[in-house]
Amino acid sequence: QSATAAVTSPALLLDQTGEGVVELILHPLVFLSVLDHHTRRQEAEGRVIGTLLGRRDGDRVEVTNCFAVPHAERGDEVAIGKDFNKQMLGLHLRANRKEVVVGWYSSATSSMPLIADTSSLIHDFYAAETDDGDPIHLVVDTRLQQDKLSLRAFRSTPVLVQGEPLANLFHEVRLSLQSNEPEAICLDHMIQNAKTTTTTTTTTEEEEPTNGDPANNSSSDRDNNSASFDGSAAALQESMKKLLGLLETTSNYVDQVVEGSTSTTPPDPVIGRKIADTLGCVPRIRPEVFDRLFHDSLQDLLMVTYLSNITKTQVTIAEKLNASLGV
Repeated sequence: QSATAAVTSPALLLDQTGEGVVELILHPLVFLSVLDHHTRRQEAEGRVIGTLLGRRDGDRVEVTNCFAVPHAERGDEVAIGKDFNKQMLGLHLRANRKEVVVGWYSSATSSMPLIADTSSLIHDFYAAETDDGDPIHLVVDTRLQQDKLSLRAFRSTPVLVQGEPLANLFHEVRLSLQSNEPEAICLDHMIQNAKTTTTTTTTTEEEEPTNGDPANNSSSDRDNNSASFDGSAAALQESMKKLLGLLETTSNYVDQVVEGSTSTTPPDPVIGRKIADTLGCVPRIRPEVFDRLFHDSLQDLLMVTYLSNITKTQVTIAEKLNASLGV
């Protein structure tokens, strides 16, 4: 067995046995949740841990969800919030019964290696939580070495001495990111929104310096939010224009085929079947019912947006108060 690159613990080995889990498929939602958990931790707290949920298919594990679990580490001892983990798992299973516990995650800090001594204790706890007793350990390296975030996945095998378990060997397994269609749309929107916000912020700073005035800062934040909303509305309007243009093109094609204009528009059975399949996917809803559903959803969206903006404002005010009071 060959050691992995940049090994920070002698217990890290590359798994070449081909037994057990050999590949981990990770969804972006899990990665973002771990980063959010690490960012919100207390300053004195080291790494964070949590439970990984998903499904296992043979030697492949797909991680689709996760939740944070409180814990405390002191020297060689570790305390895990077992009751909290049990309650959260029960709530998640109510929403999705197909998900099961497949392992646990942790973040990495500069004060400890990727695999710490207490990792074996936590791994043994999750071995009892999984159905097969072979949990996956996901490590999100948040040390930003070379300005990069890295992901690594491990599985563990016990080291037996005279039939008694002495330690655990962590073997690295292949890891790949995979997103479904909703996640891909969300990630694309986040990237585009980040680019728009960055451009707007840069332009505002160049044209109107705030000089440290909180009022000017608040005005700039409102302008940025307004610009972001305007950009989203413009993108939606452009998408609706493209959709309307495609519908008009399709309608004109069907009219010409029905009228028998075969010289300019020859009938194509393949196109006809695609149009029929597309129309078959559209649910039959009366116009007044559709309008009511659309407006109700729009009101819900506006309410969520309004509440999120209020929350952001309250958090900003609290941070400024704490900074001014030296808390």
